[in-house]
Amino acid sequence: MHAEIISIGDEITSGQTLDTNSQWLSQRLAELGIRTLYHTTVGDELAPGVEVFRRAIDRADLVIATGGLGPTADDLTRDALAQATSRPLQRDTDALEHVRSIFTRLGRAMPPQNEIQAMFPAGSRVIPNPHGTAPGIDLGVTPEGQPPCRLFCLPGVPAEMVEMWHATVAPTIVDFLGPNRRVIRFRRIHCFGAGESQIESMLPNMIRRGRQPTVGITASKATITLRISAEGATEAECLAAIEPTEATIRQCLGSLVFGAEDDQLQDAVIRLLRTQGKTLATADSATAGLLSQWLASAEHSAGVYWGGLVLTKPTVAPDALAVECRLRFDADYGLAVGNAQGCNSPLQTDAGGKGGSLPSPSGRGAAAEDDTVITVALSSAAGVQTKDVAFHLHPELRHIYLAKQAINFARLALEEEAAASD
Repeated sequence: MHAEIISIGDEITSGQTLDTNSQWLSQRLAELGIRTLYHTTVGDELAPGVEVFRRAIDRADLVIATGGLGPTADDLTRDALAQATSRPLQRDTDALEHVRSIFTRLGRAMPPQNEIQAMFPAGSRVIPNPHGTAPGIDLGVTPEGQPPCRLFCLPGVPAEMVEMWHATVAPTIVDFLGPNRRVIRFRRIHCFGAGESQIESMLPNMIRRGRQPTVGITASKATITLRISAEGATEAECLAAIEPTEATIRQCLGSLVFGAEDDQLQDAVIRLLRTQGKTLATADSATAGLLSQWLASAEHSAGVYWGGLVLTKPTVAPDALAVECRLRFDADYGLAVGNAQGCNSPLQTDAGGKGGSLPSPSGRGAAAEDDTVITVALSSAAGVQTKDVAFHLHPELRHIYLAKQAINFARLALEEEAAASD
């Protein structure tokens, strides 16, 4: 069974409102074993709305629409659906009483235009909306010479939509799917340190069409995500199908893989620090504070991430900054990222192991906007490791990419130390 999701409203087509309903509904449909093939967005105009519904009925087994069920002149979902299915609108007395009761509870008289919310295409069923004045519509149609299509229209208000989905729509879908319904489950594997095409070349024949389970690849802000999708009779069957594919991906990509599902690079570093009983501090002059912000906001970072320095015009090289922040915060590791060019000589620590003072931020500063190389440094009691990172990026991605490079450098060092101690 394939689905189409329709989002209705000028606020969405104009870009004023982000369509989160479609994302949420696609996830819920996948949990029921239904693949969504189309996301369609249409404004508050009758003719385009009719066309969108007709196309959806022609090409999908299941249609979920959100929005356009209010009482105002631009709420045209019920009219568009009625015209698309050649069915007249009819008043449902129970739905009308429900709408009236909402206004009664509020101590207000119901405006006459709200009566439109009790109008439904002939043959449809009412989807109750316990906390709103917009009941939903459940309508089954069988166009001549085509397979049947089931349509559900829900309010665009996310809280109402979610409640109505769980209470009525999802159970209805499960019932008409019957005992032979399929299940779809996903697994996301995240990588950093290589480009999309390079990672694909390391996974021969894995991202080909027709493979089961399927593997998709996407890139977002320098993080590569491999999405494994399996279909089966049960969740356990899906997970069993996913497991060997995930194992192969991890084996082929090795240390490029840093986590799964909602993991971010900073989560991987915090886990490694906790496992090893180590602490970390940072000094940042290249990521506008993202380095410390991400590490500090990672789950369970308290107790392992001591804090960081954010410097706008440092005159000390990153390797010295890494040493200084480690000593200043009394941490096991000091991680620094910045530009080494034009910096003074490295800091000298006194015999007692205390850090020197950071010089005043004068003279040549850190990386200018056109610089294309930064240095990442990681200090520990064993010494300082450094890495030069060359880049040529859109300005909006610069800080994100460099913060990820710094965090990934720490991750790889911590993984190497953990492997050496095993």
